[in-house]
Amino acid sequence: MEVVRVKTQDLLLPLSPLSINSFSNPNFHSFFSIRTSSRFLTLSLNRHHNLTPFLHLPPHLSSSFASASVTVDQEHLPLDNEVFHFDRAVAAGAAELRQLPSPEIEVKELSELPEQWRRSRLAWLCKELPAHKAGTLVRILNAQKKWMRQEDATYVAVHCLRIRENETAFRVYKWMMQQSWYRFDFALATKLADYMGKERKFSKCREVFDDIINQGRVPSESTFHILIVAYLSAPVEGCLDEACSIYNRMIQLGGYQPRLSLHNSLFKAIVSKPGNSSKHYLRQAEFIYHHLVTTGLDVGLDIHKDIYGGLIWLHSYQDSIDKERIAELREEMQHAGIQEGREVLISILRACAREGDMEEAEKTWFKLLRFEGNPPSQAFVYKMEVYSKVGLPMKSLEIFREMQVKLGETSVAAYNKIIEILCKARELDSVESIMTDFVNSGLKPLTPSYVDLLIMYFNLELHDKLEEAFSQCLEKCRPNSTIFSIYLDSLVKVGNVDKAEVIFNQMSRDGTIGVNARSCNIILSGYLSSGNRLKAEKIYDFMCQKRYEIETTLMEQLDYILSLSRKIVKKPISLKLSKEQREILIGLLLGGLKIDSDERRRNHIVRFDFDCNSKGHYVLKSHLHRQFYEWLHPTCKPSNDSENVPDKFCTIASSSFGFYADQFWPNGQPTIPKLVHRWLSPCVLAYWYMYGGHRSSSGDILLKIKGSHEGVENIVKKFKAMSMDCKVKRKGRVFWIGILGSNSTWFWKLVEPYVLDVKDSPEAADQTLEQDSMGTQNINFNSDSD
Repeated sequence: MEVVRVKTQDLLLPLSPLSINSFSNPNFHSFFSIRTSSRFLTLSLNRHHNLTPFLHLPPHLSSSFASASVTVDQEHLPLDNEVFHFDRAVAAGAAELRQLPSPEIEVKELSELPEQWRRSRLAWLCKELPAHKAGTLVRILNAQKKWMRQEDATYVAVHCLRIRENETAFRVYKWMMQQSWYRFDFALATKLADYMGKERKFSKCREVFDDIINQGRVPSESTFHILIVAYLSAPVEGCLDEACSIYNRMIQLGGYQPRLSLHNSLFKAIVSKPGNSSKHYLRQAEFIYHHLVTTGLDVGLDIHKDIYGGLIWLHSYQDSIDKERIAELREEMQHAGIQEGREVLISILRACAREGDMEEAEKTWFKLLRFEGNPPSQAFVYKMEVYSKVGLPMKSLEIFREMQVKLGETSVAAYNKIIEILCKARELDSVESIMTDFVNSGLKPLTPSYVDLLIMYFNLELHDKLEEAFSQCLEKCRPNSTIFSIYLDSLVKVGNVDKAEVIFNQMSRDGTIGVNARSCNIILSGYLSSGNRLKAEKIYDFMCQKRYEIETTLMEQLDYILSLSRKIVKKPISLKLSKEQREILIGLLLGGLKIDSDERRRNHIVRFDFDCNSKGHYVLKSHLHRQFYEWLHPTCKPSNDSENVPDKFCTIASSSFGFYADQFWPNGQPTIPKLVHRWLSPCVLAYWYMYGGHRSSSGDILLKIKGSHEGVENIVKKFKAMSMDCKVKRKGRVFWIGILGSNSTWFWKLVEPYVLDVKDSPEAADQTLEQDSMGTQNINFNSDSD
């Protein structure tokens, strides 16, 4: 019996193996259309279309390796349009990837099989399986269990790879793993992972990658490389973290030396994020730089220039500025003969602003003036902040006026910064004049400046002006807890406890505002000062239930009051989920909320994870942080009770979440409960929509859910019983339920009373809809339902 060793080149059609930059080859479509049938042409074009956001590069980078798909505000870009001239190095890295050693798959030729019936069956399977969806495919394979063995399934999987039916090959591979005769095949797993990664299906590529690790094997260099690229090309929250993790394991576990293109792409992905988001990747960026230096890769002058600039940019956003490290990087740039560009100088100016280093800021400013044109508005903002730090607020105002004259316009950041500076300096007339200009300009958001203005009025005890500014703020901005808390404190300060109670109740009823420890302490002090003991006790009980910290001075007064009305001072109420909290949890779990359980499944932790780029999630996370405050882990409760709620927080480990863990995460994987149709109340649907759903510009509702096909069918039947028809599309392990046309109107009537208002302005609403449409642009419900 002759064994044929099939390499990567043999598994594909006459097209050469897809390299990292094959998708940006202008001849890719024409070459592919010659070599494939019309069916595979359509498939390839669709895949190429899905990569469009990944390929938005300047013209001179069109042949380069495309990196992360991140939409970046121009004000946060660390480098100019000439950033990362990696063309030649990347092309060389892609060529090197093609030359990486590839494990060989041992398969027999179909004609060499001795049994005619086996040859016929395999030929039939190779033809039939690609035409069916996952459920039917598994049923067909299960019908072959009596005769099918490892060699047969391997042949089918290899054939599917050969004809580019990689999804079918993956399903055959997963079916093989469940059979008693299965033996791990490193070569097959490697090829499958590489092919899934080249299609940018990072979750399936990672699944096979983990299979290799679990078998005690080290994945090949190509698998590491392709998986990192797949993560970088996905516009999904958390993919950059995974790419960094795989990159580090590639070096530390595999002992491989990543290609230059990989260093460059990962570094570019890090510095392409907004500054406040990317600052947490400083150590990773330094590690990439260290590896480039120690391995002696010939990266070229331009790449060194961009990496130095990127590192200084990252350092300038840190909470604690490392002046010595920035000085080292600048010195290395000087020794390498690299001149500091405009963006590097702006980064240095930003670092000076954070440290209040006026001397260095002046030197940097004079260097900036040597470039053609005026410095950008952000440079003026940083210079204003420097003078504010050294106690010269009026000098900051002079810079603000100079910026208006030179640039002819004023940015939102400049207005917010000068108002913040002047409010701290209590320059009343100047602040009010600039605030009037800001409001009349039509720029947004106005909320940060109103917060500074209200705080200044409160500190100056100008309560009438504070109330007037508060009313203006409600007309111009979306209300938030900070604005209301300042006004509430003002009412208590002047002794207007009755109106303060009205405002507190309004905060409690409105989910977009909510109450927190600060507002509860304020109203509690108002009740105690007015002698209203009964209401003070009610607020005390509520704060105990929520586990809010009570101020020491208030607690001293409460001890006396409670000793008169209660024989024993009431202890904090034991934790118990309310009806509203139970409904919220179900809705969030349908939308993708995660629960972790201990080994004995006695205690469970709920992990809240929000998309920092979504306005809806920004409002929702603050609301949920207040709703589940008493359940949160102590590390997730900000000590200053600030509005800056983290994007990720979790609860304490508790058995109270056991029911939800058993129903939705029974084996550590998301599942749709059998009785889910009984729990789809309007409140549940609202939180499902807010956490894992989208609303298109046309009003259609899209709901995301993970689980079984049967579970989705139960939900669809429930929707039909509620007079709402819907369609379902599946993408990998995720189902999208589309409630379209007039059905979406009925859905919206059900959930609208529970949906939080995320509109700060018409512009903000348009941006939210645009983000939603980008996240679901590949979901098409025009065809028949899956």
